[in-house]
Formats: sequence, C-alpha cells, structure tokens
Amino acid sequence: MRTYDFTPLYRSAVGFDRLAGLLESAARTSQENGWPPYNIETTGENAYRIEIAVAGFKPDELNIEVKENLLTVTGRKTANDDAEGRNFLHRGLAERDFERRFQLADYVVVKTADLVNGLLSIDLERELPEALKPRRIEIGGGSRLIEGKKGKAAA
Repeated sequence: MRTYDFTPLYRSAVGFDRLAGLLESAARTSQENGWPPYNIETTGENAYRIEIAVAGFKPDELNIEVKENLLTVTGRKTANDDAEGRNFLHRGLAERDFERRFQLADYVVVKTADLVNGLLSIDLERELPEALKPRRIEIGGGSRLIEGKKGKAAA
C-alpha cells in the first residue's frame, strides 16, 4: 500500500488546494472495497453515464444525492421478512448496504437516474453558463479614425 504526501503541492501552488484535495481523496478511496462494481462512460461531448450494479435493490432502497459537486449513491437494504424462514445452503448474493461517492467537475449536473435489470444508470451532463462558453468575435472591416487627424486633413 502506498501513501502520497501532497504537502509540497500545498506549499508551492496557490489556488490549487481543491486539486490537491481531490488527489488525496482519490488516493484514499482507491483502497476501499470495489463493491458495488460500476462503469463510467462518456455518451457525448458533454454527457456522461455512471452505471452501478445494484442487483437485488429496489428503487426505494436506493438514494442519490448531489451536494457541493459530490454525487453520493447509497443503498440500504430493508429487513427481508421472507428470508428469515428460508434455509440457505449457500448465500452468495451480496445484500449489504453500500455508499459510493463520485466527485463531479464544476457545472456537471445529474439529468436522470433509472434502475433497469439490476443496473442503476445515472446520466450526467456538463452545462456551462453562457458567460463561460466560447463565443465568436466578429472582425470589423472599417478604418479607425485617429483623434485629431480628421480636423487637420479638413483644414
């Protein structure tokens, strides 16, 4: 197991403390268990999808929350009354609670979430404000008039 010290980054980079925090968070969470498994894919230029394998969970046992660029998906199994009377020879289906967190970039919003065939699909999209979108500047072809030159030419 490796640990990284990001202290030199804090000393020499001003305004990048959020980036260093993200790196520290990624280093910590990479050592967690890998349950439930998930995929992250890009579905367009500014569109993404997270798919999480949540077989056995009902929609009311799942919670999706976004707070300060942090997407948190939690699954809490309710007491299963029909399992109490059953006698299992082998119980391999994971029915344990989980919490999975994803750090979102600025301006990424959750659009939809669907649960189909045991896969929870969360669609995300980057929505840049108009002020941050690139815009085209028209180039004028007119000549510029320098102050004071016009009066001398007319005289």
